[in-house]
Amino acid sequence: MSLSVTENVRKTVLENGLTVLTKQVKTAPVVSVQVWYQIGSRDEAPGVNGIAHQLEHMLFKGTTSRPIQFGRLFSALGSDSNAFTSYDQTAYFGTVERGLMESLLELEADRMQNALINAEQLTSEKRVVISELQGYENSPDYRLGREVMRAALPNSPYGLTIGGSKADVAKFTVEQVKSYYRNYYSPKNATLIIVGDFEPDATLAKVKEIFGKVLNAQEKIVKPQTTATKPETGTKQPIVLKEPGAASLLQTVYPLVDINHPDAPILDVLNSILTEGRNSRLYQALIESGLASNMNGYAATLAGGGWYNLEITAAPGQELAKIDTVLLDAIALLSEKGVTDDELNRAKTQLKASVLLNNRDIASQAMQIGYDQTTAGDYRFTDRYLAAIDKVSLKDVQRVAANYLAPDKRTVGLFEPTKQNGEASPGGNPTQMTENFSPGAPVDPAEVAKYLPKVDPAIPTPKALPEQFTLTNGVKVLLLPDDSTPTVTLSGFIKAGAEFDTQPKAGLAALTAENLLSGTKTKDDLALAKALEDRGASLNFRALREGVDINGYSLKTDLPVVLETLADVVQNSTFPSDEIELSRQRALTSLDLELDDPARVARRVFQQTIYPTNHPFHTFPTQESLKSLSREDVVSFYQKQYRPDQMVLTLVGDFESKQVRSLLEKALNDWKAEGKTPVANYPDVPDSKKVVQLNPSLPGKTQSVTYIGDRGISRKDPRFYAALVLNQIVGGDTLSSRLGTELRDRQGLTYGIYSYFSAGRQAGPFVVSMQTDSEDANKAISSVRALLAQIHDKGVNKEEVAAAIRSLTRGYNVGLANPDELANTIRLNEVYGLGKDELSSFSAKIEAVTLEDVNKAAKELLQSDKFAIVTAGGNTAK
Repeated sequence: MSLSVTENVRKTVLENGLTVLTKQVKTAPVVSVQVWYQIGSRDEAPGVNGIAHQLEHMLFKGTTSRPIQFGRLFSALGSDSNAFTSYDQTAYFGTVERGLMESLLELEADRMQNALINAEQLTSEKRVVISELQGYENSPDYRLGREVMRAALPNSPYGLTIGGSKADVAKFTVEQVKSYYRNYYSPKNATLIIVGDFEPDATLAKVKEIFGKVLNAQEKIVKPQTTATKPETGTKQPIVLKEPGAASLLQTVYPLVDINHPDAPILDVLNSILTEGRNSRLYQALIESGLASNMNGYAATLAGGGWYNLEITAAPGQELAKIDTVLLDAIALLSEKGVTDDELNRAKTQLKASVLLNNRDIASQAMQIGYDQTTAGDYRFTDRYLAAIDKVSLKDVQRVAANYLAPDKRTVGLFEPTKQNGEASPGGNPTQMTENFSPGAPVDPAEVAKYLPKVDPAIPTPKALPEQFTLTNGVKVLLLPDDSTPTVTLSGFIKAGAEFDTQPKAGLAALTAENLLSGTKTKDDLALAKALEDRGASLNFRALREGVDINGYSLKTDLPVVLETLADVVQNSTFPSDEIELSRQRALTSLDLELDDPARVARRVFQQTIYPTNHPFHTFPTQESLKSLSREDVVSFYQKQYRPDQMVLTLVGDFESKQVRSLLEKALNDWKAEGKTPVANYPDVPDSKKVVQLNPSLPGKTQSVTYIGDRGISRKDPRFYAALVLNQIVGGDTLSSRLGTELRDRQGLTYGIYSYFSAGRQAGPFVVSMQTDSEDANKAISSVRALLAQIHDKGVNKEEVAAAIRSLTRGYNVGLANPDELANTIRLNEVYGLGKDELSSFSAKIEAVTLEDVNKAAKELLQSDKFAIVTAGGNTAK
């Protein structure tokens, strides 16, 4: 089995210095186009911290030749497009149907040289960036991490935050941003990556035609010298933050080497042994002991240095000092005594499997190539890395642990909450807002089309439909073989979700799902975990409202182990009392964190405002309900709800259908459904008579999150396809929708605003969600209501409908090239009773939507005089 990610990669350097990396992958009719620039927060200093990130935002504002929000152009192409800024690079990426590749190339070449950066747009986008940064500020772990990194890497730009600070961003001038653009955005400082279904020679000729004429900046790029920070030795006092929050946190950072240092792969092996999976050293020492509710770690090795980061969330009532002592003891034991062959082999297997599992789709393969080229300076880095992993020895792991994780090299941060937010209080219903607001004219799709490069007509590609069968006990199985990578994706469903919770026992479905892997009649939790972890495979269960999601991944050779484990736990879980208790403590911590998160609080209060108290969508866990749950409750729920006739399994990947069917029939043959099928109670939802506005207050939050909406529709509602087109126009994409154009682009009030219909088996809500400065919340709410009222009263136009249909159908085809999305779509089509043919007929149903259908849906579903409006965060009531 080849582990190479650079097989078929072709490197070309144009005369102007642009590095071009192409990889032909003909597994799906899509192409990913990415441009990576060697500019990130590493190229900054205090005073201009965040300018690379600000510049990334500006690259969406248009060019001198295309003075239009580029998000609208990407949406018109159905492109799955975005961008990110990191420590070493800024990347712009999009994935489209293969016939649209040239359009993406044209757009990326345009903004490489012609970005429109002026005072008006910079002022607006600085507000957006500050909103984004303040959203991060709402999180205690972000604030703690910022202080710890500054102290751990005091002389390195890696100690700065990627997004910068509000103070620095507020001071950026047009000339500063333009200077960074001229300095860094040029061919010799960029890498173009193209991966997917294209003809290499013809594509390279087109790249030379489009990008070959892009000139390099006249200014010479001067990069600051970044070297690994030499740690100060000796005991340092921990950084202590005492601020409002929900849970006690501990973070520790150790300086490390750069990505090309021979110790870098060994450090990843060390991290896997310490933190990856139930059998890892720190999981056992901290989570299984009940000291912590969450723990994670990673080794960051970048172009100019790195660090090792460990983050731990304390369990209720546990002291950070005790957690830190256990942490130090566990690392010291590893440093002094080393690790076992079993641990070393498991870590190696996990790391090698993760490379294949993380590169199953075309966009991810392009990302891997781009990261390797711009961070390690070599697109073949991952191949060298995998070879190095194979050579790691027991002595290597012990050596790097002793060398890099010595106690005197670490910087420690402690977050001690001073005030904990309790159960979400709806807050008062303020007086009706009186400000008048007139939304700007919608963007004319013809204006967007004017700036689009030539688009080749799409050639319809028939979609393979899954094989479908039902086992004798009622389990429904859908199989779609695909040998493009030697991996398998499992997406499953059991109708045992939170819809069966009652308020006194809210949280029961989640507690049951979390403990399925805590032990069976023949294997304890460690044996179950070991069977998967030793192969780098995974299997997870998560209870949502309408059911339990099952997600699994493995190399093709390990699929039998995943399916055998799945079959074992759905039939034979034993739910040990001690594991139930540990899970309850973790759930209590999670609840505390949820009630300190404006987005989670807003969603909770929003749904409880729309749905009556006896409705499943109204029910959320509380401290009292979680504490009341017993092992007997869990066992009873499991026995009643986990039934074969309520399960759907979908597999996409490299397997033989006959073998999978035989394995499933054997493993699940004895599982029988008994008694009546449980049915959740969904009472009628009364129509809202007026606007209800609530403001749950969360002290210490500078950014608020608002939910606006009402009861929506189910997935089988005949209006669903029209509603999807309507939503695409209203708020389906922050950068291209009416809401995004108005509130983000024109007014700069929000970093992100979206709308969506939560259309499942039941009628979930229609939601507009947005993040704003608390002082801007009421202005933003007025804007949203006015815009939705405008669409309700006047409708949309046929050009908008046509553009939305093109965007949705093109985006649907792109999405199905990702095995995760493909498996999930097949599964949900079955869960919703749509049939396997929906996979291929969905686009035709969207294309059949008319202007009249959309405007009728707007009249019926966007009744803004009946909306629930919930804003959680700082006090916004006037």
